[in-house]
Amino acid sequence: MSTANRGVNIGPPRFKIAVHSIVWLAKSGSVLSSAMIANQVDSHATFMRRVMHALATAGIVESRGGREGGYILRRPADQITLGEIYIAVSTGFVEPDVNCGEAGEQLDVELEKILHEAEQRTIEYLRQYTIADVMNRVEFFVM
Repeated sequence: MSTANRGVNIGPPRFKIAVHSIVWLAKSGSVLSSAMIANQVDSHATFMRRVMHALATAGIVESRGGREGGYILRRPADQITLGEIYIAVSTGFVEPDVNCGEAGEQLDVELEKILHEAEQRTIEYLRQYTIADVMNRVEFFVM
């Protein structure tokens, strides 16, 4: 099996959907409803609203109400990094309890520390890329 056919699953599943959504918002340059975005990224509108809520809370997108409402980018695509999107849709890291006596619990604590460090390095790496960088790597076809 070639590497190109396998998906890389680093981070929460919402991350890829969030990136796709922001790319479509950037391409449109206008307000898009959660249903429109969900259709473009092959997702469900309810799930899309949850993702968009996380992005709005992080200040990446703006939610607009009303009949013509939906979501729009708060900043240009070249000012939105993959790292900040990752953080926006990730659940918070909870520090493990380091006062445990069992060897298995200590192993869990150390593993969590290692995984937390790996996640932090991933976020730093993702901060090097903007939505505009991703868009420049993709050939979009107009129908």
